[in-house]
Amino acid sequence: MKKPSTISGLRELMRQNNIRPKKRWGQNFLVDGNILSKIAKYASADHNGYIVEIGPGLGALTEELAIQHKGVLAIDIDYSLEPALRQVLSPYDNVHLIFQDIMATDIEEELTKVFQLKSVPNYTVCANIPYNITTPIIFKLLEQCPNLKSAILMMQKEVAGRIMAAPGGKDYGLLTLTVAYHAQAKFLMNVSPSCFYPRPEVESTVIKIIPSSGKRVKVNQEKEFIMLLKFAFQKRRKTMLNIAADYFSCDKTLAKNILEEINISPARRPETLDLEDFASLANAFLEKNLYKKI
Repeated sequence: MKKPSTISGLRELMRQNNIRPKKRWGQNFLVDGNILSKIAKYASADHNGYIVEIGPGLGALTEELAIQHKGVLAIDIDYSLEPALRQVLSPYDNVHLIFQDIMATDIEEELTKVFQLKSVPNYTVCANIPYNITTPIIFKLLEQCPNLKSAILMMQKEVAGRIMAAPGGKDYGLLTLTVAYHAQAKFLMNVSPSCFYPRPEVESTVIKIIPSSGKRVKVNQEKEFIMLLKFAFQKRRKTMLNIAADYFSCDKTLAKNILEEINISPARRPETLDLEDFASLANAFLEKNLYKKI
């Protein structure tokens, strides 16, 4: 059987199983053996225990992961890929396939169940994420997966740029700060469109996200802090004075005084504030018993 890690092998597998890539699920299959090998090595760098692959496609990366890990849980939304995937992965008894929406999946519950474990292990996630659900998947991993050790994620280069952005630029925003609050992000490599079939219109980037054992900043109420971030970047053209007064439902004089107490100019806009600034802002208003009025 030809390997799905080559264009000829992938096309043959697709032909045999009557598979056509689905744009709505961002199906661009990676067919560069060198890139696949590098991603697998990045994924196994921390440990070689359990790994969760989101969007295995036709199994090219899954094979590499299965060789290097104790167990692989591969989750894909597309049931039509199942016959081909089972054919490709038949030599590996340490791979479990689940066909359902990752956003509706309790990753840690499934991992524990399929490998019949007594408790949730530390694990790595490896994924080629479709553009339209990149942010929801990242938020899910950071907020709902406490045992996640690291994530090796391939995504549109533009989105990776937003995650790695510095304050003051147009790419800097909610995604940047949410990732920074929960984790460290590290650039690994860019991947050319020529490495995929079908060829996408944009370049991709692989990054590594490492959840922090402790949060980078101390906030009095995490839920309130995250809500403030979301609100601020929905109003990113407004000044922090207007944003703070609107969010905390207080008059502008009080909002101005609190901002100046923590050395944040009321005229600044949200994209100029770093994570520490937002933490100071949230804590200062909460200490004066000012909350978002639901």
